[in-house]
Amino acid sequence: MEAGTESVEYREIAVEALAEEMPAAFDAVTCMEMLEHVPDPASVVRACAALVKPGGFVFLSTLNRNMKSFLLAIVGAEYVLKMLPTGTHEYARFIQPSELAQACRDAGLELCASRGLSFNPLTQRYALGSDTDVNYLFACRKLL
Repeated sequence: MEAGTESVEYREIAVEALAEEMPAAFDAVTCMEMLEHVPDPASVVRACAALVKPGGFVFLSTLNRNMKSFLLAIVGAEYVLKMLPTGTHEYARFIQPSELAQACRDAGLELCASRGLSFNPLTQRYALGSDTDVNYLFACRKLL
């Protein structure tokens, strides 16, 4: 295939089913801003780990479960700023970094780095930083 002519195949499939179908098929897997919306986040993390080759990377992002996150992600983003439809998030489904880190370890992933993601409504800009109180991202490597 010539450079720039790669094709993309879009599929609607549960990640767990894809992991069974294509184990260790990818160098990197991303799972961004959806773990807080699924019934079993640990199952999704396990499936992501199964999809990536040994030594490959899994990138995850989600919302932290604490009062600051509730106020900014639900009250602020959904009710005050109307950035998201009301009811998009359910606070009880938010995941503390320690919980996600445990799910990663249980799935055979090593946490390499974590970063916070913040949004400034005045400038309409997002920024990466050390504050993981609301949105946060993990970079994990699958153990060999």
